[in-house]
Amino acid sequence: MSQVPDDTRSLRPSVRRGRTLTGVPRWVHREAAESWAAVRAAERRTVVVEALACALTAAFGLIPLLLVPPDRPVSAVLEALWAALLVPARRRRPVATVLCASVLIVGDNVWTLAVVPLIVLSATRRIAPPRRAWQVVGVACAAVGVLTVARALVRSDAVPLELAGNAVSVVLLLLLPALAGTLLGRRRPLVSLLRERNAYLEQARTLTAAAARMEERNRIAGEMHDLLGHRLSLISVHAGALELAAGRQAPALVGQAELLRTTAGTAMGELREILGVLRHDDMTDGAGGERGTREDITALVTESRQTGSTVELDWSLPDTADVALRTRQAIHRVVREGLTNVLKHASGAPTRVEVRGTDKGIEVSVTNEAPRAMSHSRGGNRSGLAGCQERISLLGGTFQAGALMNGGFRMAAWLPTDRDRALEPAALPGAFAETPPDTARLPSDGVGQPGGIEQKGARAPLSAEILTWPRVLGSGCVALLVVLPTAGFLVVLLTITALR
Repeated sequence: MSQVPDDTRSLRPSVRRGRTLTGVPRWVHREAAESWAAVRAAERRTVVVEALACALTAAFGLIPLLLVPPDRPVSAVLEALWAALLVPARRRRPVATVLCASVLIVGDNVWTLAVVPLIVLSATRRIAPPRRAWQVVGVACAAVGVLTVARALVRSDAVPLELAGNAVSVVLLLLLPALAGTLLGRRRPLVSLLRERNAYLEQARTLTAAAARMEERNRIAGEMHDLLGHRLSLISVHAGALELAAGRQAPALVGQAELLRTTAGTAMGELREILGVLRHDDMTDGAGGERGTREDITALVTESRQTGSTVELDWSLPDTADVALRTRQAIHRVVREGLTNVLKHASGAPTRVEVRGTDKGIEVSVTNEAPRAMSHSRGGNRSGLAGCQERISLLGGTFQAGALMNGGFRMAAWLPTDRDRALEPAALPGAFAETPPDTARLPSDGVGQPGGIEQKGARAPLSAEILTWPRVLGSGCVALLVVLPTAGFLVVLLTITALR
């Protein structure tokens, strides 16, 4: 067996000692790097709150020393700075924080004792399971006892008296806050479980409601297809036959018969679009994407002229304007409803359709004069106007409809071009007999408009509303009752220190 030289054996302890001394700076450097990375990854609000808490802790431990000078000022200042360092350390190193808090209990700075319960409570909340937290607290109590004996021996104080005093401090400043912290720590899993369960139930309710809504929409779409589709098909077939018969027997009526056939075909196309909306929950760009354009509005005006009405179109909106699909659909809806009302209630009255752009939106209006001949109006329930108002309100615009002073009628709407901005629309020109001047504007949320449909949006439940209040408050109230003796002890202790 080879023999190891004696000089080599003598060097081994020194090598190990060098490695140990070198490992301390590495550990400090690693901890500093991890702490800085945690600070950079944390939210700004958390960093600000922690920095403010450290500053307040240092100030509370240092400022009273100027008013009540301690016997050992250097030790008191170091303890105040130590307490300020433990405040942010409780988040990343809760076990080490509870152990290091034992130094403050046996220290010379009485003012730092007010911070110890808060640090212990916050640190023990983050230690899981609770059994481990109590093990750490037991080690901290033993450390307090060892430090108390060592301090009494160094300063030649009475050991039993020091142990008795620090035992009271351990119970009130360490054990009771640890009990409150473990109670609050047990509440954390319950809160997380309740939140997850509530999120699951909310999602299940949303999916169930969506499925039920889609099923009902499909049922309505099926009924509309079976009933209206059959009737419109019959109208289209008979209109085609009427057009052929009129071409042979009454050529003057060919135009009216053709209008009837094309109108029936257009109604069938619109019915298919509505059925697509009901079945697919929204319109695609291909379905109704050409609505609201200049060609579309011109076609509506042309169809109204074929009925014998005098309709003029004033289109001043640039063709290159970037208008959303829903906004164009709303333009089509307002113009079509206005022309339909003219045909039903004031047939033959001169009518003017205006579509013009403004700096903040688009203004659409359909105005008709009083009918020149007494025409019998079939009346109505204003459901079409209510539908237009609801559609415009959902887009953040305004809608007005009412009789004019000269006996005519006017429908007007303002539509925003940018739905992300809350714009205050200017009142449209023209006096309305049915709309008071002070209610001419519609709020952006569509709530509170006279004669309109109120839109009350549903909001997501808050986190405080999700939890079970008795359970959550129960744990917090028990923890509060536990630390009440601690608060009373600190008030008495700090008052006595200040009076001295």
